[in-house]
Amino acid sequence: MTTDDRQPLSEREAAVLAYEGRSWPGPGAKERAIREGLGMTPVRYYQLLNALMDDPRALAHAPATVNRLRRIRDARRARR
Repeated sequence: MTTDDRQPLSEREAAVLAYEGRSWPGPGAKERAIREGLGMTPVRYYQLLNALMDDPRALAHAPATVNRLRRIRDARRARR
């Protein structure tokens, strides 16, 4: 994935950020929605999400979501 600031996020990248910004009713609901709504496996979803967390375009598109995810990631790294 390129991080060219001039190029907008793809529809799929924007959809991943939108899914991550939602709350989910129970266990398995998010994974089921990822498979059915986005047509990708949860593993691929999280791979893409991890790449997006370091993409300046994602930060510009959904700053609250990206900053929340970065805080969670940083806290997990600090506990290791």
